[in-house]
Amino acid sequence: AQCAPRVFTMLRTARRLAGAVKPLGNAPQVRTFVAAKLPDLDYDYGALEPVITGEIMQLHHSKHHNTYVNNFNVAMEKYAEAELKGDVGTMISLQGAIKFNGGGHVNHSMFWKNLAPPGECEPPLGELLSMIERDFGSLDALKSKFAAQTIAVQGSGWGWLGLEKATGKLAVATTANQDPCSTTGLTPLLGVDVWEHAYYLKYQVLVVGVVGWARGARGARGVPGRGALARRGVSPLPAAHARASV
Repeated sequence: AQCAPRVFTMLRTARRLAGAVKPLGNAPQVRTFVAAKLPDLDYDYGALEPVITGEIMQLHHSKHHNTYVNNFNVAMEKYAEAELKGDVGTMISLQGAIKFNGGGHVNHSMFWKNLAPPGECEPPLGELLSMIERDFGSLDALKSKFAAQTIAVQGSGWGWLGLEKATGKLAVATTANQDPCSTTGLTPLLGVDVWEHAYYLKYQVLVVGVVGWARGARGARGVPGRGALARRGVSPLPAAHARASV
C-alpha cells in the first residue's frame, strides 16, 4: 500500500514525458555527407624540378584537382537531397558526375603520394622487387609493359600497377577518363596520369613517369601507403612520343 503513491507518481511522470516527445516521424530528416577536401602535398610545388615544373604542379594541384573536389562535393550534396526526397531519377542522373569527379579526386590524391623530389628516388627493393621479377620477369619488362599499355590509352586516362587480391599477383591496367583503378578489380599501387593537364605546359606531348616504389611495396603487403614512406621516384621521359614510363 505504501508503494502505490510512488507507482502513481511514476506513471504520471512517464505520461508527461511521453507527451513532451514528438513522434520520430515528425522530426525533420537530414541527409548529410562528409565533404571531400583538397589534400596538402608532402613537398613544395617546385620540389620536383627539373622533371616537373613548379608551374605545372601548382596548376595541376590547386586548379585541376581542386575542381574535381568542388564538383564532387556539389554532386554529392545534390545526391543527398534527391535521396531524401526519393527522387530516383535525379539520383541516377548524378552518377556520372560522382564517378568522374570522385574518381579524379581519388586518383590525384594517390598520384601526389607517388611523387617525390628527384634526390629521394630509389629503385624497388625487397618484397616488391621480388614480386615484379616473379610476375613480369624483370623491372625492365615491367617498364616496357606499363609504357606500352599506357601509350595505348585513347584520349585521357590513367595507367596503373595494381595487385590482384585473389591471386596475390601484380598486374598492369589502364582506365579511361577519371575512372579509378578499383573499377578494374585491382588494388592500386602506382598510378600515372596521362591527362594532358599533367604535362602540357612544358612537355607538349609528354606525361611524367612516376615510380612510387616504397608506397607500392606497402600497398602490395596490404598496408595503406602514406607520404611518410617516401623514397618514391620521378623520372623524365627520354622520347617525345613516350607517354608514360616507370
